[in-house]
Amino acid sequence: MAMKLVQFPQLFLRFALAMTMLSAVADRLGFWGDNSAWGNWQRFEEYTATLTFFLPPTLSRFSAYAATFLEIVLSLLLILGFKLKWTAIATGILLLLFALSMSVSLGIKAPLDYSVWVGSAAAFLLAVQQKPNNTGSLL
Repeated sequence: MAMKLVQFPQLFLRFALAMTMLSAVADRLGFWGDNSAWGNWQRFEEYTATLTFFLPPTLSRFSAYAATFLEIVLSLLLILGFKLKWTAIATGILLLLFALSMSVSLGIKAPLDYSVWVGSAAAFLLAVQQKPNNTGSLL
């Protein structure tokens, strides 16, 4: 019975983390229209350059692609529940890197406004949760 109580919150957390990252990807690809932060890839690359000011331009551009790739892959793995512990740890690390980069380049307010610290902490919490079932299903 205790495992059933963990099942829904864990599933909800997995989907919330995944949808948050996929929404950010959709934004940089222009899918959110007027409700976007970046609205297009070029503006996202400029934003990434701000966050990675310490990197050469080529590596900064690469980090924009790498972050986008990781956000898509990790989101899909979270939704599927595949290797959940390691996926959650990788998600937590990715979000922690975002939070640290935002804090250094933009100040502490930016990652707080976008709840990046909360997302990172939630991913790490997900990594240490007991597996809700052994069936391998989404539910």
